[in-house]
Amino acid sequence: MRLAFLGTPDFAVSALAAIVAAGHEVACAYSQPPAPRGRGHELKPSPVHAFAEAHGIAVRTPASMRDPAEIAAFRALGLDAAVVVAFGQILPREVLEAPRLGSFNVHASLLPRWRGAAPIQRAIMAGDTVTGVQVMRMAEGLDEGPVLATATVRIGPLDTAATLHDRLAAAGAELIVRTLPEIEAGRAVERPQATDGVTYAKKISAKFARLDWTKPGPVLDRKIRGMSPFPGAWFELPTDKGPVRVKALLSAFEDEAGEPGVTLDDRLLVGTGEGAVRLLRVQREGRGPQEAEAFLRGTAVPAGTRLG
Repeated sequence: MRLAFLGTPDFAVSALAAIVAAGHEVACAYSQPPAPRGRGHELKPSPVHAFAEAHGIAVRTPASMRDPAEIAAFRALGLDAAVVVAFGQILPREVLEAPRLGSFNVHASLLPRWRGAAPIQRAIMAGDTVTGVQVMRMAEGLDEGPVLATATVRIGPLDTAATLHDRLAAAGAELIVRTLPEIEAGRAVERPQATDGVTYAKKISAKFARLDWTKPGPVLDRKIRGMSPFPGAWFELPTDKGPVRVKALLSAFEDEAGEPGVTLDDRLLVGTGEGAVRLLRVQREGRGPQEAEAFLRGTAVPAGTRLG
């Protein structure tokens, strides 16, 4: 098939790589414009942009797909279909309907649950035990189109947004490659989404990343894992030189009682409003991530330490 691929982050690269490996012709890859990244804030291409260029695929990075010139350029590609994976823009009807067979999205949830920007993080933070990826025909509304294919993925008690991201990206890549021939042959069955059970996955904001130890332990555990590695739920650790910020990157709930925010042993078990949270991986400000055991060899946190 002659395709356009629209995507931006690492999650989308898996699908693009699988599409290329399957022998489809990618006439053009669309991605968000290069953005400042790293400590030097240099403009760098997105992961999809970089992958496409490395594989000789033409790349366009429009500020808006609603620009009439961009719509005309997209129509001129003469596409069989468009595949969209975490592109980062709402596409107008003129773009969605330009390909001969339509436009199809790979979305990381079981729709209509978790429509929107952050379905992976929100599924963990809500305590879901199952999620998945789906291929849907795109409509003008936010993730509202009919579903053509589904793959389910379990969420384990130690899953973070990072680990779940990787499994869902692999599942999505396999699913879109399996579904494209069904679309071309006219065998794909489109099932409308349910009208009940709709939830929206709002973008994760760093403003809400600080841990409030008075919250129930299960809620804090899910927040830590859902925000790992980015933006990273954090707390303040008292030191001789004043409090330092520490990100909590992996945790587990334990059914122990103690004062909220106070360590219950010398191995980073922290009391909460309900039960306790064991911190398993942390990152002190200005340093790299460490397993708790390694962190504690360089920074003692004895029982009775009050975390901020």
